[in-house]
Amino acid sequence: MRSREIEKYKQSLKLTSDQRELLIGLLLGDAHLETANSGRTYRLKIEHSIAQERYINWIYGQLREWVRTAPQKKEKYLNGKISENVWFQTYSHPAFKFYAQQFYQENRKKVPKLISRWLTPKAMAVWFMDDGSYKSKEHRALILNTQGFVRSDILLLQDALERKHSVKTQIRKQKDGMQILIVEPNASRFASIIKPYLRDELTYKLGKIGLTQLPKE
Repeated sequence: MRSREIEKYKQSLKLTSDQRELLIGLLLGDAHLETANSGRTYRLKIEHSIAQERYINWIYGQLREWVRTAPQKKEKYLNGKISENVWFQTYSHPAFKFYAQQFYQENRKKVPKLISRWLTPKAMAVWFMDDGSYKSKEHRALILNTQGFVRSDILLLQDALERKHSVKTQIRKQKDGMQILIVEPNASRFASIIKPYLRDELTYKLGKIGLTQLPKE
């Protein structure tokens, strides 16, 4: 489409409730919003390793009307090693401005104060798929990689998980920041909440917990 047609098309776009839940989970994870016009509009950028290509393609499918170019592959050089990533980005659009205002402060990602209201089971599942895992093969515990957030942000997330979903968590200190650690029986409860929304190819992230019969919500 030509630029005038694209601008007219973009005016017809509106985020659905499912896409809003998806967006919350993605922004708690590795996705980020960026602007090229001093904050008038924003675009969402998604990038993961090639191992997560099926997951990236699923996200793309959920946001297809917001994206002009399908996911693409690119090489990355880190510490002298070459790796391959897959990525895509949405159109720049005013619909993302509200989320940028909620999730960013002085170009640093933060946790919105209203996160308890927005942390639905689907948003939690996307967050976990994007940035979660099991602790180890020997443990029945789950981890959410929150190293990019400061302690006050992590406390907001812990409070939201406990107040809204009765999932109690712990803070686990790491060299690069702090993770949220979920141990039993809360790990099984968390897994039971998100499992209906997990992609089949990512259920391995539940580790031992995913191999057992989970309690019904």
